[in-house]
Amino acid sequence: MTTIRQATPLAAESRDQKESVWGVFLVFLRLGLTSFGGPIAHLSYFRDEFVNRRRWLSERSYADLVALCQFLPGPASSQVGMALGLSRHGYSGAFAAWAGFTLPSAIALILFALGLSSHATTIPVGALHGLKVVAVAVVAQAVWGMAKNLCTDTARVTIMAVAACIALLVPSAFGQVGVIAAAGVAGLLLFKPEPAKDHEPLPVTVRHRAGVLWLTLFFGLLVGLPMLTALLPYQVIADVSAFFRSGALVFGGGHVVLPLLQAAVVPPGWVSNDAFLAGYGVAQAVPGPLFTFAAFLGASMNVAPSGWIGGMVCLLAIFAPSFLLVTGALPFWERLRRNVRTQAALMGVNAAVVGLLLAALYHPVWTSAIHAPRDFCIAVIAFVALMFWKLPPWLVVVGCGVAGWLVSLV
Repeated sequence: MTTIRQATPLAAESRDQKESVWGVFLVFLRLGLTSFGGPIAHLSYFRDEFVNRRRWLSERSYADLVALCQFLPGPASSQVGMALGLSRHGYSGAFAAWAGFTLPSAIALILFALGLSSHATTIPVGALHGLKVVAVAVVAQAVWGMAKNLCTDTARVTIMAVAACIALLVPSAFGQVGVIAAAGVAGLLLFKPEPAKDHEPLPVTVRHRAGVLWLTLFFGLLVGLPMLTALLPYQVIADVSAFFRSGALVFGGGHVVLPLLQAAVVPPGWVSNDAFLAGYGVAQAVPGPLFTFAAFLGASMNVAPSGWIGGMVCLLAIFAPSFLLVTGALPFWERLRRNVRTQAALMGVNAAVVGLLLAALYHPVWTSAIHAPRDFCIAVIAFVALMFWKLPPWLVVVGCGVAGWLVSLV
């Protein structure tokens, strides 16, 4: 049976000095408590920790692992962490790495959701509005950065614009899925990427049979969960289906999950739009992956399950696709990365997700937060603080909350 083989003496040497599963958890827990700044910053922290300091893998292997996780839908930094844990202690190591990196921010957001529901009247309205305004700056920053990297020619800018318009005119999760699929077809027709160069195989061993199993489970759940929701009208199944679908269809970065989640939880009344945007603003102020916003939404549900149970159900559901895709794709990465048709489709998809995020910037983010010139002023200052002053996101979030409260007193 074919496996992905160990490629370097460096990786082989590191395997002889494995930490325990508990040690893997503690390493990622420290990163989960201190990794502010979004996925690009997370990948830099990982490189410093696991390539330079701990020497778990070589520079080339790490770069190729990042390339794989950016190729797949889902949160790239979390997927890299899962793969690193997998390389140390198999599936238990992957879970330990995910738990350590994810739980600090997830717990903080669940606590905020519980405080918001229990003490909403004691939190100044202006401060909550400031949290909605900062979401405008955060999403605008994400659109700006992604457009520069992913929409670099006329064809991709056109795909972005068309995707944004369709997302606004057909505001549903299925409309967004259709946009992604159509963009993939457009990419196949329009783009001719160059074949990938030779590289160093990844230092993670996964059997082909196991990869097929995980990928089959991924596609089975993606198709089967909506059917199960229609047959069994239980809220917990609907939650798992909505968050699994959101986690499975996010290309291009964690911020792109915003329109998918908004379409999933706000129109049916599971979470109010005000709570959604306030939670999204607070999610910028905590370390770790942005996908932990799902824990806030699950805890904020107006229908059961909510609270701690709802938060953990939605958290597990949105990260499950990442685990299934990483473990399923690893054995086939050598073939995938050389397939120019796959790369062409992904170029179209990446341009479309920038359009989806642009649509979300207008609605619900802008339309729900910018009601007066003073709101626009706060959003502009926050955007400049993030983009050009390079202030930490948590500081910008706190500042917008305070500014919103002070403005409301005038």
